[in-house]
Amino acid sequence: MKALKEKIRQEGSVIGTEIVKVDSFLNHQIDVEFLEEIGLEFSKRFSGVKVDRIMTVEASGIAIACLTAPYFGYPPVVFAKKAAPSTMNAGFYEAEAKSFTKGTVSVLKIAKDYIKEGENVLILDDFLASGQASLAMADLIAQAGAHVAGVGAVIEKGYQGGSQLLRDMGFQVESLAVINEVCDGKIYFDSDRG
Repeated sequence: MKALKEKIRQEGSVIGTEIVKVDSFLNHQIDVEFLEEIGLEFSKRFSGVKVDRIMTVEASGIAIACLTAPYFGYPPVVFAKKAAPSTMNAGFYEAEAKSFTKGTVSVLKIAKDYIKEGENVLILDDFLASGQASLAMADLIAQAGAHVAGVGAVIEKGYQGGSQLLRDMGFQVESLAVINEVCDGKIYFDSDRG
């Protein structure tokens, strides 16, 4: 998505050798109008895919999922929690996910009431790196007897291999901007080198 790549170039920055910071429009402050464009693009990439529910992980994926839902007819958006609140006292599904950015392992949880057997669930997230969060969400979906309708990421770090891992498992993966390399404080997209 050309507009996304330009926005990352203009507003994004690099921390160290692998972290891409997009706080100004995606992870700390949300550019709602731009995220509506993101939602529209996901609807194009997953056109013809039946979506009964959209799943993400708290917190950065929630806005993306909510602004994508209208383009799929307003399916419910469910987000995996990284810590079970006291209100989650009934049954729930859980799966471990390692965060590359934070260097931690979280146990993602979703109440059994919010994902049903046989549903087609579209996974959306802000970043796709090693694929661990998406794999954990796919595990939650499988535990419920539901199906992964596809995996969408706003930004993919192609050099970390997550999308290939997910494709090898048979999932449709759609990343709106693929970063192939971060070098000397610059971001190089898949279209930059050839």
